[in-house]
Amino acid sequence: MSNKANNDSENPICDIVCVHPDTVRTYSDQVLSIDRATELAELFKTLGDPTRIRIMDALAKSEFCVCDLAELLDLSQSATSHQLRVLRNSNLVKYRRDGKMVYYSLSDNHVQELYGQGLEHIDE
Repeated sequence: MSNKANNDSENPICDIVCVHPDTVRTYSDQVLSIDRATELAELFKTLGDPTRIRIMDALAKSEFCVCDLAELLDLSQSATSHQLRVLRNSNLVKYRRDGKMVYYSLSDNHVQELYGQGLEHIDE
């Protein structure tokens, strides 16, 4: 196989530099700002941990108290609490207090959809 063909399959790029000003102008005000891109990257970074994904999976099915969630996932309550705090700081989960118990659930339908679409994507 030639070197050029090998490079094309690894990292296909234009053979010449040719900017299309009309295309660039059309989309220049639609591209995410650095601040919004950073926020979104942080969200995906939060989701980039298998333990947090397993917590999200459980919470996609039902609301859980911290004790039950820790038992279900075979984690310490301390580790579970820490991961829930990270998820809460990214507005992915919420909690409610019922007496001495604290119950967690996904924050809203957007989070449920994000999680579901992620699973759907990897299952394709």
